[in-house]
Amino acid sequence: MKRADFHYDLPEALIAQRAVEPRSSARMLCVAPNGPRDAGVLDWPEMLSPDDLLVFNDTRVIPARLYAHKATGGRVEIFLERVLADPQRVQAQMRASKPIRPGTRLTVEGAEAIATVEGRDEEGFFTVAFDQDALPVFEQAGHVPLPPYITRPDEAEDVARYQSIFADKAGAVAAPTASLHFDDAMMAKLKARGIRWTTLTLHVGAGTFAPVRVDDPAAHHMHAELYAVSDTLVAEVEATRARGGRVVAVGTTVVRALEGAVVDAGALRPMAGETRLFITPGFRFQVVDALLTNFHLPESTLLMLVSAFAGRERMLAAYRHAVTQRYRFFSYGDAMWIPQRYADSSSAA
Repeated sequence: MKRADFHYDLPEALIAQRAVEPRSSARMLCVAPNGPRDAGVLDWPEMLSPDDLLVFNDTRVIPARLYAHKATGGRVEIFLERVLADPQRVQAQMRASKPIRPGTRLTVEGAEAIATVEGRDEEGFFTVAFDQDALPVFEQAGHVPLPPYITRPDEAEDVARYQSIFADKAGAVAAPTASLHFDDAMMAKLKARGIRWTTLTLHVGAGTFAPVRVDDPAAHHMHAELYAVSDTLVAEVEATRARGGRVVAVGTTVVRALEGAVVDAGALRPMAGETRLFITPGFRFQVVDALLTNFHLPESTLLMLVSAFAGRERMLAAYRHAVTQRYRFFSYGDAMWIPQRYADSSSAA
């Protein structure tokens, strides 16, 4: 298996720069056994059974992009990865026109706060100490952390739109984008169908956009992400199994949390911790039966994940169809419904 095995050609014009309104008006590509089928997100509840269980990620996106100035006047971007155990210290990516050295003091734009660079770890993250609790500084002065393929600056509408209606626990620096399709109309249709749902937490890190730079994906290093699976969720999954329903992951972050919990504990149990789980073809799924997701970048870890779930050739055929039919791609784009794990999903072919 090579990185190039997960390549597809994507016209830049298909990368969604803004979200559609209302949220549930997005299109949805169904990966059916006999080939791709076009539908809409609002059609999805009719494809579910009351025996199924939907699992959403309730992480809340922090305004993670902060700007500051050196004493010399140079501007620095601080992109939060996570707040550390000491609430005044953070792990972050940083960008500036000149190298950033330990001991550099920064004045934050839009807040009365000073930050000091302490050092850089082997993964390339900086440790930055603020003169006060860091999270309120980001909440006050930070910008919506739109992903790099959205080429416009963040705007006021992004504050609400780049956040799911399930957002509760602050900690993500990127949205769990499959959840962005849900609104009151969608939830009303699910309720009318008697569909059950629950939540877990996985705080999406900046590493979700980290490209695979090595030809052999097995050599790719995944960044750690914090997650938590509750006893309520575990009980709901067990009840779903007992009634013959499907565990439906809304988004790849939910897949990584559920399957990561099993890898970490040997079975699905209540737990909280970090996951570096990298799912590639050949992975044995033990919890997730069906998946609603958005479209993912060529040669990315998330395209490898969905290929592991549905089969690489099937997935690439679906992406070719989506390009031909001019679906909207990535975070603010359209959805894909994979209603089952396919028989060939245990191999790269």
